Amino acid sequence: MKLQHKFVEFIPEVLEDGILYISLTYCTAIHKCVCGCNNEVVTPFSPTDWKMTFDGVTISLSPSIGNWNFACQSHYFIRKSKIEFARIWSSDEINDGVKKDEKKKKSFFFKRKKKRK
Repeated sequence: MKLQHKFVEFIPEVLEDGILYISLTYCTAIHKCVCGCNNEVVTPFSPTDWKMTFDGVTISLSPSIGNWNFACQSHYFIRKSKIEFARIWSSDEINDGVKKDEKKKKSFFFKRKKKRK
């Protein structure tokens, strides 16, 4: 499966299937979940969230997208505008991943706060 991308300033009210909307102004991307459940998947760009790579033709997002809060719990990568499905994580793996993300954010913002003093 392939995603098209559209660079926009504002995210449209109605999302089209198969389109990754990217707002550089607001450092975020959004798309409909690729499993077909129609949930909106928001991926903010930041040092502690997702990173986007645009090679002039295709888009990649890193890390993977794990929709753990959706009933589908889909898990996939967007690499060179292609969807690569990944295995579904267990509840323990999801909980560990959430804790790891929280720890990474706290560490990042603690270091930033410390540097400003």
